[in-house]
Amino acid sequence: MKSIQETYAPNNACFGWGPANAKGLRIRSFPEGDEVVAEFQPETYQEAFPGMLSGGIVGTLLDCHCNWTAAYHLMKRAGVDHPPCTVTADYKITLRRPTPTDQPVRLVARVVESSNDRAVVEGELIAYDKVTATCRGTFVAVKPGHPAYHRW
Repeated sequence: MKSIQETYAPNNACFGWGPANAKGLRIRSFPEGDEVVAEFQPETYQEAFPGMLSGGIVGTLLDCHCNWTAAYHLMKRAGVDHPPCTVTADYKITLRRPTPTDQPVRLVARVVESSNDRAVVEGELIAYDKVTATCRGTFVAVKPGHPAYHRW
């Protein structure tokens, strides 16, 4: 089954989610009811210290997953067949506890506010059935002239 990213931006090389980036994280997000979910298997080279995921990687996972949650939502809201290119306007990551790297982690995100060109998304990173980090961010559909316009 193709992820949202593989379906709508198969040639993108973004470090966090790009299917075309062999050295990236390659997040694969899937709609599930009112949420978008993903599973990610951390690697030891992504650790801050033995057995625990780097906070920078945690932030990237949540930022990119929440961004795609916003893009997918805006596409559905507008009733179109391709998501707009969205970028992060702001986001806040809260690291609640260390995230272990010895098993896959789960990302869950949902839109909590939206308008025609932006969505506020809340997300969580979950390991061993415990929330290890949260995110709240605003993601905006870009217009012509922006470097990300039509990059997907």
